[in-house]
Amino acid sequence: MPNPMRPYLILSVVFFFNLYHSMAVPDPTHQALLQCLTQSIPTDTASSIIVSKSNPSYTSVLRAYIRNARFNTSSTPKPLIIITPLDESHVSAAVICSQKLGFQLKIRSGGHDYEGLSYVFDNPFFVLDMFNLRSITVNMADETAWVGAGATLGELYYNIWKNSKVHGFPAGVCPTVGVGGHLSGAGYGTLIRKYGLSVDHVVDAKLVDVNGKILDRKTMGEDLFWAIRGGGAASFGVVLSYKIKLVPVPETVTVFRIERLLTENATNITFKWQTIAPTTDENLFMRMLLQPVTRNKKKTARISVIALYLGDSDSLVSLLQKDFPELSIGKSNCNETTWIDSVLWWANFNLGTPPTALLDRDLNDAGFLKRKSDYVQTPIPKSGLESLWQKMIELGKVGMVFNAYGGRMDQIKPDETPFPHRAGNLYKIQYSVNWDQPGSEADKNFTTQAKLLHDFMTPFVSKNPRSAYFNYRDIDVGSTKKWSYEEGKVYGESYFNGNYERLVDVKTAVDANNFFRNEQSIPPRSSSILHSSYGSATCIITAVNTCWYYIVFIFSLCSDLF
Repeated sequence: MPNPMRPYLILSVVFFFNLYHSMAVPDPTHQALLQCLTQSIPTDTASSIIVSKSNPSYTSVLRAYIRNARFNTSSTPKPLIIITPLDESHVSAAVICSQKLGFQLKIRSGGHDYEGLSYVFDNPFFVLDMFNLRSITVNMADETAWVGAGATLGELYYNIWKNSKVHGFPAGVCPTVGVGGHLSGAGYGTLIRKYGLSVDHVVDAKLVDVNGKILDRKTMGEDLFWAIRGGGAASFGVVLSYKIKLVPVPETVTVFRIERLLTENATNITFKWQTIAPTTDENLFMRMLLQPVTRNKKKTARISVIALYLGDSDSLVSLLQKDFPELSIGKSNCNETTWIDSVLWWANFNLGTPPTALLDRDLNDAGFLKRKSDYVQTPIPKSGLESLWQKMIELGKVGMVFNAYGGRMDQIKPDETPFPHRAGNLYKIQYSVNWDQPGSEADKNFTTQAKLLHDFMTPFVSKNPRSAYFNYRDIDVGSTKKWSYEEGKVYGESYFNGNYERLVDVKTAVDANNFFRNEQSIPPRSSSILHSSYGSATCIITAVNTCWYYIVFIFSLCSDLF
């Protein structure tokens, strides 16, 4: 005879099953990772560096280094776990355990990857967040410094200044950029014409390879050391730190910013800038901004010339009055200051701001942005500039940044580092658009503006290949999910030109199974991708643990009911 209570008991089982499902149960991935890490790390320490989604600090840790709001939405794929190593051995353990468990490992330094490739992936993944590994040791005896990959450029500049007022380092103007990513993608700043790129001054490095071994320049060999100085280190391993050579700077430097509208001779100034900025005294770096603006309710465009001169204002004014009279510069336009104050000024701080401001890692809420890049090898004619103004005004939002080359950049061979864009390039263009409105419609509108302006510039920029700057990450250049040599060649030759082939050879030698990868990484010549992003080990761990919890619970409720 059927049990009359059976329907009610079944409903009770369903209720308690749902209740159990909503209860906090141990995360099987967390447990599996913890068990693996504790084979080489004390349990308490291993537990402290694992931040899973159930951890109250998960969201704040994840968002702390997301610098592009396009990749901080509800639909953005999130890491299952964030690993926050406290020392080098933890990085080794994380690399080994991620492979054992079958998870892709993303490596994040400062989070300024414009396409979010250091902390976003389509399949389940971990993020290795390097922010704790930020020690900086300056040795003035040999004018070098060891800098942790998790340090920021601001922290580096501050530590140099604390040790010497007449030394600096040629790197970027944004103080919150992470050293690890900046140097691994080449790195440049206001000292580029005097001293070249950041990687031109890297003399050693420490890296964790795919086997979890910690290598330095001697043990990794010159090929791998070459690759991680501009070829994107995340394709080859996890950089722990770089040893850099400091450069001398004078006690007095000069900065200025001059703005002109189209009605104020902007076309002639821009045309002349193209030939003067890359060929003038190497102590002078002049950046030019081109932006659509509205004045007196009328749409127009504005140029801004922003400069650093390694010397006093008298020398600078004399130089520019001779070489660049169209700029109409005088001493009243100039500010004499120290190198460290110029760093703050370029980062949009007021002159006189204490250098401790460079230690602030926090940003205002990150906005939405898109960046693209190009290289110009022949000056754009005045007719082209006139058309450019109209295109920018028509589009309405996207601007451009011209960064002058020449000087030291012309003296370094294109294959000395993976970064090939040396002699023959007058300047680099960055296409820049920022917006505040969330949502897919705004995203499409503003990213399309950047693409349209990039398309418009096709006749005026490098060709075969159309070159791009790796650190201005742009997924439109090309991407891969098969990680094939041919797919990688599309973006690889744009970023690295002929150096792509050597990078592929290095990748094949040090990571043939392609564990270290992203949508624009260097692929090996052939890859079976044995370490899938959601591999069989992960499936087994998750399925067995989860199912076991449910089975035990259900049987405990049901064993006496049927």
